[in-house]
Amino acid sequence: MTDRDDKTTHFGFEDVPEGEKAGRVRGVFSSVAGKYDVMNDVMSAGIHRVWKDAMMDWLAPRAGQKLLDVAGGTGDIAFRFLKRAGDGHATVLDLTEAMLVEGRQRAEALQMQDQLDWVTGDAMALPFADNTFDVYTISFGIRNVTRPQEALNEAFRVLKPGGRLMVLEFSQLPNPAMQKAYDLYSFNVIPRMGQMIAGDRDSYQYLVESIRRFPDQETFLQMVRSAGFEQTKYRNLSMGVACLHSGWKL
Repeated sequence: MTDRDDKTTHFGFEDVPEGEKAGRVRGVFSSVAGKYDVMNDVMSAGIHRVWKDAMMDWLAPRAGQKLLDVAGGTGDIAFRFLKRAGDGHATVLDLTEAMLVEGRQRAEALQMQDQLDWVTGDAMALPFADNTFDVYTISFGIRNVTRPQEALNEAFRVLKPGGRLMVLEFSQLPNPAMQKAYDLYSFNVIPRMGQMIAGDRDSYQYLVESIRRFPDQETFLQMVRSAGFEQTKYRNLSMGVACLHSGWKL
């Protein structure tokens, strides 16, 4: 028996054995894959698009770059990256095959399939060689990883020297009253939307809970530094509802 056999992690507000989390997360996203993009628009009133555009503005993709988008699902970030770069290649990796199927269909509809690869895999054990990619992104996905620090370590490994990490994730509002109001909306409205639109209340209850269990901005910044990244910074979006973290492999 290994040390990790006895370790637990959070799945929303529930503590579960570490070995169970990936399967549960896969179950959540397999359930909601067909309605995932629609739900993102409804839950955020479309603001997630503004956040993703802000991510691209800070990232400033350049022609010829190779992107790895982890937990990339339906390809939202990869498509944005390629359109900004004008010329390049994106590899989308996700734990859930059903999400990648949705992304492939989008790529075919946009006639972008030649610029994209779709890989089923684990953020904590990337199936790529060292020093392979120019850019690593993960958007609203790292909080679903069993051990986020290991995912950051893997990001550092597969990036080329001079490569850049960027993480977009829900975060914490600095004002307690605003955080309370946001929590009231999240816990009372989003699971109901999930039931009405995706037919799945439980998955969206988990997603709301997972946001509350994720480290705050400064704590996560230290995790990025611990992975080896330098020139690390973060920018709050919508006063901290979401946050961008950036780091460089130098």
